[in-house]
Amino acid sequence: MSDPKESRIKRRFEALKEQGRGGLVTFLTAGDPNLDTSRKILFGLPDAGADLIEMGMPFSDPMADGPAIQAGSLRALKDGMTLKKTLALVAEFRKKDNDTPVVLMGYYNPIYIYGTETFVTDAKAAGVDGLIIVDLPPEEVDELWKPARAAGIDFIFLTAPTSDDERLPVIMKRASGFVYYVSITGITGTRSADLADVEAAVGRLRRHTDLPIGVGFGIKTPDQARGIASVADAAVVGSALVDIIAGNLEDDGSPGPKLVDGVLGLVSELAEGVRKSGEKVA
Repeated sequence: MSDPKESRIKRRFEALKEQGRGGLVTFLTAGDPNLDTSRKILFGLPDAGADLIEMGMPFSDPMADGPAIQAGSLRALKDGMTLKKTLALVAEFRKKDNDTPVVLMGYYNPIYIYGTETFVTDAKAAGVDGLIIVDLPPEEVDELWKPARAAGIDFIFLTAPTSDDERLPVIMKRASGFVYYVSITGITGTRSADLADVEAAVGRLRRHTDLPIGVGFGIKTPDQARGIASVADAAVVGSALVDIIAGNLEDDGSPGPKLVDGVLGLVSELAEGVRKSGEKVA
């Protein structure tokens, strides 16, 4: 039986390792396109096959994100989504699912305004397992990192093709949960990386850390997810799911009847792909 003091993230990656496969991490922005629809998608993700859930904290200037996720963030904000409501949504999810890890991804400004200590306390109470704060480099992270780690919330850092062997030890010193490898330079959802390049990069990262490695940016199909999950510990998919939301909106911006099923349907297809990641990719 797992140690209850271990994080959900650690337990989930251990379970994936026992199953001999990589995992699927799905990203969606909290409140996109509205709170009710976002709730329906979130609650359906585990059954659809998501192994870990990454949820975006809506922000007006998501500079690392591509057009699709930027638009999703703006839709959520327009509908009135806030950081407080995002934490409440996680707390609702925890009443139904106490096992699937939830990682909040976003930018420091909303957290700073919320109050760092208060945010950590509320995030822990809601059932948040990890944080990815895109605009906080390791040198400037302690104000949030220290209380988060003290509360048992993992801090997940981004690494990139430009992160060299001198930079990686600085990042890994504070990393926990897993390491997120951004497989391309640039913004999310614009292009895909070559699998051989990803495999080489993951190998280099493994020389610097024992943490699981998730790879994201540009993964859109089950075959791509399978390939990534065969060389890394997880495939992270976001823009492809957000594109389905955007493509199923009515003219007035309200969700169409096929939106929720469309998102969860792609998650199921991606999950089927990663579940084959233990097999040799041709």
